[in-house]
Amino acid sequence: MVNILKTIDMKKLLYLTMIILFVSCGSKQETLTVEASCGICQFEMEGETCDLAVRIDGKTYYVEGSGIDDHGDAHADDGFCEAIRMAKITGHIEGDKFIASSFELIEEDETGSY
Repeated sequence: MVNILKTIDMKKLLYLTMIILFVSCGSKQETLTVEASCGICQFEMEGETCDLAVRIDGKTYYVEGSGIDDHGDAHADDGFCEAIRMAKITGHIEGDKFIASSFELIEEDETGSY
């Protein structure tokens, strides 16, 4: 009887460990500095409307969790439809989309550098 109880407890411990490892590996998010702009206007992506996109390691992704108008007028001189901006983002890639948990524009200094 004691051996059966030990086996049940070990199985629960093993399952709990596996769940913890799975959750911690699947939720890894990293803060990246990327180019951000309108997918259609600046990155020449497929689409029907102006939407926020980012370029990560040369590949472009539409963004979910932050919108093109959340960061000012997209059609202003420095807006996403007119310029490529730098941003710090946190999130993860799911298929062809970047799921953002944070999105912060990096402002240029007086010399035009970031």
